[in-house]
Amino acid sequence: MSPRISWEGVFPAVTTQFRDDLSLDIDATAGVMDRLIRDGVSGLIICGSVGENTSLERKEKIAIMEAAKSVAAGRVPVLCGIAEFTTAFAVETAKEASRVGIDGIMVMPALVYSSKPHETAAHFRAVACATDLPVMLYNNPPIYKNDVTPDILVSLADVETVVCFKDSSGDTRRFIDTRNKVGDRFVLFAGLDDVIVESVAMGAAGWVSGMSNAFPREGETLFRLAKQGRFAEAMPLYEWFMPLLHLDARPDLVQCIKLCEHIMGRGTWLTRPPRLALLPHEKAEVEAMMAAALKVRPALPDVGLKIAA
Repeated sequence: MSPRISWEGVFPAVTTQFRDDLSLDIDATAGVMDRLIRDGVSGLIICGSVGENTSLERKEKIAIMEAAKSVAAGRVPVLCGIAEFTTAFAVETAKEASRVGIDGIMVMPALVYSSKPHETAAHFRAVACATDLPVMLYNNPPIYKNDVTPDILVSLADVETVVCFKDSSGDTRRFIDTRNKVGDRFVLFAGLDDVIVESVAMGAAGWVSGMSNAFPREGETLFRLAKQGRFAEAMPLYEWFMPLLHLDARPDLVQCIKLCEHIMGRGTWLTRPPRLALLPHEKAEVEAMMAAALKVRPALPDVGLKIAA
């Protein structure tokens, strides 16, 4: 029997916080998680691309899992990213997530190696079959150079633990193509910030969001407006948000998102090498973009968002 899930809404790809010496700051990372939950997000993705997964040691990933489990305390589901170089390493990390009690895992294709479609499918199958946790498959061909096509999803439809598909290709036609191939077999999630309204219109039930780290209430409100079909109300918010959402599609998205988060007083801008700080002119551009946005930050329509005190 497939694992039962209720994943929907905005799941920020939580940033990992570092001290000035670039050591892991687990307390600050836990604080970021708690504040996001209090601001009304629907779930958390830890150790994803924005969480700098591949810059973390195994023990650090486990520490973040444990912190997330403790902080969430059942308030929202928590998924852990699995981004490893080999299938064996990915299986080991998935087993640690299960041991800690994480609610699910988000599995990326094996990194560095540009695999053939049947190899991508085999990697996903091996990881998913090694765990009882519900699995979200992650497609981001512009970054990871492996395209998880609808045909690959068809080949994995028999794997009961695979329950969700996150697409960051930017091609919203994928949601329709996937449904035409496998019906409602998988819960569909959007993974690219600047096509979120279009993705919801095409059937996305959730959004793994980068910029919602800095603007969680705006992100969750935008998603819910689109989900409720309130597009006339969604469009002014989407137009305001779009310049910032475009940052999620850049190669230096992590640096951009963490800088915006820092400007909002929510975290540090520090990233681990090979990710280096934005160049001065890039930093100035993002700061100017944020300053312009904050001058005209819109009032948010009521979408039933629950904000904790």
